[in-house]
Amino acid sequence: MLVVNRFRVPEPEAAVFREDLVRAHEVLAAQKGYVAGVVGRNVDDPELWTLATRWEHVGAYRRALSTYDAKLTAVPILSRALDEPSAYELVEPGAGLNEAVPRRFGPTETG
Repeated sequence: MLVVNRFRVPEPEAAVFREDLVRAHEVLAAQKGYVAGVVGRNVDDPELWTLATRWEHVGAYRRALSTYDAKLTAVPILSRALDEPSAYELVEPGAGLNEAVPRRFGPTETG
């Protein structure tokens, strides 16, 4: 699973934001199920930043966010991300894709 968080950060805040984002990435990288990740800054628009991480599966990512360290360090910075979908499935040759259908969480009513 791939998670791409993008951020719009005014230039005067860039130095502090960078430190916070790197620290958040370090905390996430220490979590079970983390595979890899990078922090990036757009070459054409220096106010646009990204944190891209790979996880064994969506459950690992969600559990990582619920840890004490992540709640203190990563979640506050991730809350600054642009309001857009951030979780992606990896598309590999010959592999099936998730179905594009609404998903239900929890018990459903029948009848």
